[in-house]
Amino acid sequence: MRLIQHKREALWFYRVLSLAYDDWVNPLFWTERMREAALAAARLDARDLDTLDAGAGTGFTTEGIVARVDPARVTMLDQSPHQLARAARRPALAGVRRLLGDAEQLPFEDDAFDRYVSAGSIEYWPDPQRGVAEAYRVLRPGGVGVVIGPVRPAGRLARALADLWMLFPTEQQYRTWFERAGFADVQLLPVAPDWYRDRRVPYAVAVSGTKPAPGRSPLPLAPPAEDLRAPLTAGGGLRAAARFAAGSAAGLAFVPIAAVMTLRRRLGRR
Repeated sequence: MRLIQHKREALWFYRVLSLAYDDWVNPLFWTERMREAALAAARLDARDLDTLDAGAGTGFTTEGIVARVDPARVTMLDQSPHQLARAARRPALAGVRRLLGDAEQLPFEDDAFDRYVSAGSIEYWPDPQRGVAEAYRVLRPGGVGVVIGPVRPAGRLARALADLWMLFPTEQQYRTWFERAGFADVQLLPVAPDWYRDRRVPYAVAVSGTKPAPGRSPLPLAPPAEDLRAPLTAGGGLRAAARFAAGSAAGLAFVPIAAVMTLRRRLGRR
């Protein structure tokens, strides 16, 4: 697994990143235009849809959801209390339920939601197939699940950094995970910020599928690969700290690249 593709490391990573996420990360990597395009795949076409935002973070994606769905019918779930604390400051999310929880072990009954959305979370999942199967499980028959995540870059340097940092699946991996979990009518919608110009692969995709029948995913699942509640040994703590430091450095390398590309794009419009 990649350096930050671990629950504990991702928790630490977002404890720091939450301080600057809304002001510095979203404007470069996950914009309002991208959010609107991706959420169209979720078919949020009624105010009374029970909707789960898994890995909701600071609530940027959730704000797009509550523009379409009654906030009282929306649940935010994230493993980071620091991210959820930032989300609590958003006035639009005052009526949303916020829960600490794990996207790979959702604390809900089967067939509990009409819609499932997860944006920018799958790249940190140790077992993405389990997370997609959990999305299937908690949806009602006819419900739509959408996962928005990055795609493995084509450029050599970007691909090397991505492979070091966190999970960047291929388009085929996304499709396979959804189909194996039991989803029908699986579709991939490319989304990208304005500065992204590589025509070889999409920057990110919104993967959607419909649950055809009630109950759990037909895919047998192994026990979870990681559990934040498990005690951490001294050696384990040192390994986690090293992965966190190296993975954070690899991730931060993307920021100046995106900033320069954004600046070039804006100057080119003048």
